[in-house]
Amino acid sequence: MTLSVAIVGGLHADARRAAVARLLADVPGSVVLHHDLETATAGTVVRTVRDATGLLSAGEAPLVNDCACCALREDLVPELERLADAGDTPLAIVELWDSVEPKAMAEVVTAGGFTVTGVITAVDPALLLPYLGNGDDLAEGGLAAAPSDQRTVADTFARQLEYAPVLALADSPEADEEDRELLAQLHPTAHRVPIGEQAPAGGRSLLAGAALAGFDVEAAADAQHPACALLPAEADAHGVATLVWRRHRPFHPERLYAALEDLTCAAARSRGRFWLADKPDTLYHWDAAGGALCVESVGPWLGSLPDAAWEMVPPVRRAAAALDWHPEHGDRCQHLVFTSPGLDRDGLERLLESCLLTDAEYAAGPAAWQRLPHSFDTLLEV
Repeated sequence: MTLSVAIVGGLHADARRAAVARLLADVPGSVVLHHDLETATAGTVVRTVRDATGLLSAGEAPLVNDCACCALREDLVPELERLADAGDTPLAIVELWDSVEPKAMAEVVTAGGFTVTGVITAVDPALLLPYLGNGDDLAEGGLAAAPSDQRTVADTFARQLEYAPVLALADSPEADEEDRELLAQLHPTAHRVPIGEQAPAGGRSLLAGAALAGFDVEAAADAQHPACALLPAEADAHGVATLVWRRHRPFHPERLYAALEDLTCAAARSRGRFWLADKPDTLYHWDAAGGALCVESVGPWLGSLPDAAWEMVPPVRRAAAALDWHPEHGDRCQHLVFTSPGLDRDGLERLLESCLLTDAEYAAGPAAWQRLPHSFDTLLEV
């Protein structure tokens, strides 16, 4: 029997546990592996394995380099190998601890030689906006996966949400149309499955089908990479809007830097890629949630590379560049997406436009642009 592996994660713990319970009930013989990182401060990670009837085994894994997530990585594959060798488990459900992100674990499982057949993030729609707006550090809520973990609740939740192709939705009476619309606009391509949906007689529930449908780890990584991310499209419904802002003119670094706080707080979630006039060869990633912004360099624009280097660039990256291609600037562009209830689209567009080079500044040309203030150097720790 081939062992399939489904990963179920999410900071909404009650919804996650409900999704796992549904899978156990709907896939006979399945088991759940869970590593509890709450005990990491004591130097260990507690591993449990259970099936629909209850606990099968429990054990401890020591921390690796004082990192609970590292211990999880070291312990997970051997446990999967043990289940595969036993030969009587059709589906191993890896239930991630609260703040563990599915991308890293999917890559660990695949590197270990196993087939990930599904990645699911469980969501309580009523908690969507509170979590997306929570800029607290994970450590403040006891959710940090390592002493050096500097992630926030909002950015961790956003990545959990946007990576998974399947969202398991809790039946939440408190959720309204705005909550459901926000979810749809944040991840429009996701397959949204109600956790409480029952399996038909002799068949599988939608959730069980999604857990076994198949998953492409490489494609999922490409879909999140800033250079070729599948960003949301324009939308406006039920009080929630998504603004997609694309321009082929660079930002003035000083004016953009001065506007960062207002831009970051303009939407519940914003992300994309952008171009600074004084850094013409570097593609920058914009990633904001919970009132906090992360800006980082993610390599060169393809337009800055010699033709010979293009052969070493993945096809998906070349395809993304082709969609943005400009006869003068290549793939250099602004592609930012802002999603939020009550979004002030007009005000946001005016602010973004004011950060671009003026006609006179643009006409001065690239040599002059590089003499502009290097306002982002401190932020980027250059």
